[in-house]
Amino acid sequence: MGVLRGAIRQWSRLGYPGISDEILALLNKWVIKGNEKGLAVQSMCPDAGPLTDIELQGVIAAVVDAFTEQRLTLGEACLSMILAMTGRRSGQIAALKVKDLHSTASGAFWINFPRAKQRNTPWRSTFNRFPIVEDLWLLLQQQAEAVKTAFSEQADSPLSQKVQNELPLFPVSYSLKSDSDVEVLLGSDRLHIPSQEVYKSMLGVARTIAVISERTGAPIALNPSRFRYTLGTNLAREGQGELVIAEALDHSDTQNVGVYVKNIPEIVERIDKAIALQLAPFAQAFRGLLVTSEREARRGDDPSSRVSNGSANVGTCGSYGFCGALAPIACYTCAHFQPWLDGPHEEVLDGLVEERDRIRDNCGDIKVASINDRLILAVSDVINRCKEARG
Repeated sequence: MGVLRGAIRQWSRLGYPGISDEILALLNKWVIKGNEKGLAVQSMCPDAGPLTDIELQGVIAAVVDAFTEQRLTLGEACLSMILAMTGRRSGQIAALKVKDLHSTASGAFWINFPRAKQRNTPWRSTFNRFPIVEDLWLLLQQQAEAVKTAFSEQADSPLSQKVQNELPLFPVSYSLKSDSDVEVLLGSDRLHIPSQEVYKSMLGVARTIAVISERTGAPIALNPSRFRYTLGTNLAREGQGELVIAEALDHSDTQNVGVYVKNIPEIVERIDKAIALQLAPFAQAFRGLLVTSEREARRGDDPSSRVSNGSANVGTCGSYGFCGALAPIACYTCAHFQPWLDGPHEEVLDGLVEERDRIRDNCGDIKVASINDRLILAVSDVINRCKEARG
């Protein structure tokens, strides 16, 4: 209605006939309620609201796999991971420069994010530090080195260290002729991708990884806002107050973060064996290949490829590379895992569910207890597939 009222007013201002003074007076008296703020968060909308822990874990794992398999570019992987781990706005990410990545000798890593939506402040004039994990920092360092190399090649000469530090972390394609040509453009946002490009990139990433939601049974829709909602929601679940959430989301005040703490969405208090077996087909957390026996598995002739649960072998690892992950905990969600049809998978599931209940009862923190929920669904999926294979 607000858009329609504005169109009618503009029609009258331009002098076109058909709009009487009585109609304008009536329109001015109307009070049109705005869109309800935070509706996607309050309703835990499966298409536009916060991601569940299972969905977020699935997205991160799928992005890593797709990047490893070269189905995602380095830039797409960096955008996905920085959104998932920081919840920053698209404009803040688009405005990043190489020099905004920081580390210390003691092993601390952070990003100096330019602030957004600040009144009367020029572009990249105020910053907020956001701590990150080393894995994300190393991935972004790869992106920074790739950008430096690309700009040096375009300029057809080595760039000075000062110019390299000022380069955009996520640049647009631009034809450069010299070092001085770069310096002229670095003071503006002309070499930075537009904010809308971050949104479009996430749409493409979502299509590529096609992670299935356990809530809808359909591929998860991804956009920058959903990661932001997820960060705020998870902080509220952990009992953090409005000030902490506002700081984490880079708000100047707390007027827009109340939706997270006033209406904390319920999460699954308990995932037992029966529920896990029912949810498993929707989540599709298992991404490996079920084999009838060890003989049919890739690397099946290599005894060192066997995966054990501590008492018996459950499958075969089909990867020839080194893996430092804890078996079989990390195996059921790995694309290289080949569970055996006659493996003791139900024992693995029982152990995981019992451990979940034990942690929940001992510490009372459902967030910690649910850390392996996606793994529980993956094991359940294997059990269901074994039952189907046996007829």
